[in-house]
Amino acid sequence: MSNRKPTARSKAPAKAGTKAKPIKARKGKKVAVLLSGGNPQIAKADGNAPVKAYIAAMPGWKRDLGKRLDALIMRNVPNLRKAVKWNSPFYGIEGRGWFLSFHVFTRYVKVIFFRGTSLKPVPSGGTGKDSRWIDIREDEFDEAQMANWVKQAAALPGWDPGRSS
Repeated sequence: MSNRKPTARSKAPAKAGTKAKPIKARKGKKVAVLLSGGNPQIAKADGNAPVKAYIAAMPGWKRDLGKRLDALIMRNVPNLRKAVKWNSPFYGIEGRGWFLSFHVFTRYVKVIFFRGTSLKPVPSGGTGKDSRWIDIREDEFDEAQMANWVKQAAALPGWDPGRSS
């Protein structure tokens, strides 16, 4: 291992255990920490506010997609319940569990349907027992298909991490 000091062209490797750096707002205020792949780190909490904070912290084109997904879900699902868990927004119906979540990756946003094998057509991603997902890349959002899946998913029994399925 070299004992050279880092220059403007080379950076020292990150030390083990270092935390991700917060992104900055225009006036220097901390907005959120972006984890690997650009996923926002938002504290676990129930309600609309943490989901809105997550979406506001989504980088680049993904923020607009997050707003569109959130609005689409709210339009199509009465009695909607929202939360942020495991650094991802979750959508469900009170007393019925969660039906959908999404997560930011470097080049796409993954939308997970917890009972996706019951949807028609079945979303293409995933090999889990019940869940399926779709990876949405920039300019690839099929709003009509997503609305169809959201309505179907909300009508199914949801996923509850506290009980086995």
